[in-house]
Amino acid sequence: MTHAPSGPLSGLLVADFSRILAGPYATMLMADLGADVIKVEAPDGDDTRTWVPPTRDGVSTYYLSINRNKRSVALDLKDEDDLRLAHAIARRADVMIENFRPGGLAKYTLDYDSVAVDNTAVVYASISGFGAGGGAHLPGYDLLVQAMSGLMSLTGASDGPPYRAGISVFDVMTGMHALIGVLAALRERERSGRGQHVEVNLLSSALSGLVNQTGAYAAGGVVPHRMGNSHPSLFPYEPLPTADGDIIVIAGNDRQFGALCTALGVPALAEDPRFRTVGDRTANRETLRPLLEKQLAQRTKAEWFDTLVAAGVPAGPINSIAEGVEFATGLGLEPLVDVGTAGAEGSGPVPLVRNPIRFSRSGHRYDLAPPAIGEQSDEIKAEVRAWLGETR
Repeated sequence: MTHAPSGPLSGLLVADFSRILAGPYATMLMADLGADVIKVEAPDGDDTRTWVPPTRDGVSTYYLSINRNKRSVALDLKDEDDLRLAHAIARRADVMIENFRPGGLAKYTLDYDSVAVDNTAVVYASISGFGAGGGAHLPGYDLLVQAMSGLMSLTGASDGPPYRAGISVFDVMTGMHALIGVLAALRERERSGRGQHVEVNLLSSALSGLVNQTGAYAAGGVVPHRMGNSHPSLFPYEPLPTADGDIIVIAGNDRQFGALCTALGVPALAEDPRFRTVGDRTANRETLRPLLEKQLAQRTKAEWFDTLVAAGVPAGPINSIAEGVEFATGLGLEPLVDVGTAGAEGSGPVPLVRNPIRFSRSGHRYDLAPPAIGEQSDEIKAEVRAWLGETR
């Protein structure tokens, strides 16, 4: 290796046979924490390399956002020698992550059952769209899962069409579930000395991630529906208009509602029997909303933000992405970090979003910018041949 990564996962070798989003996001988080992640790519590279615009120095920002701190080797699994090297990487790996269609790696004997014959300690994570059973034939795209899980039935105005979320939310969620499963299996391996197969799929992650909405159906027999920006169980919990634009206002309990009413200059509303409890306010939201809006219309959103936060009422502006990053910067969260000394295709350091996890002792690494296709192929192939006792 040409670098000595540090971090809580340093010393782990991760064979990353995934592409697009869920798998690469999981392996990037592992790489940030010190794991040596070998990104095994087909000769034409990860699909997200072509997902443009936007770009930075001609490289897809989609690809850049989820592939830092990895080393890329380009291998054609249909080529006998490249397949042999892929097998060697899989045998050596502590963790292998893939998101081929279920069974897709079996023809290369890179499926879990095949890899585990020679690498009994491997933690092998498979990510699919709809599982390896009855849904194995279905393509695993996040947008399909947003539609088929029910999320889109919840997103949008009550009298309007369904909408997708602004990001591939279930890809990200499934990537995190994959990482949780991998870390749990690694912890179990410390006791047993054996690896195991970890399986996650977008639909199951979606149904879990829909939390109270799927819970309403499972436990209450209620089928939720689109409510725009409103919450089915709380009010206020949505944008409300001020003198110059909307502000998010939240009263998650009776104390917060009392503080809101006092801050708005209408403390008696908190004692009104129509609005006294969470359930009362939810049931009578259409009566309560104009009473709150009347008070909010007297001042600007910036003025109300300061006033409400000072009063202990959760509130905030609706920011653009740029404003969100700037707000985090103003709070000292340092949301951006320069990654690497040379970026993909030879550009300079790449500014990306910092890993959100903070440790009191352990650190992160940001030494490798997202690699070009096969950027470390020669280096990695030499390492693998050394493992095999070969010289070339």
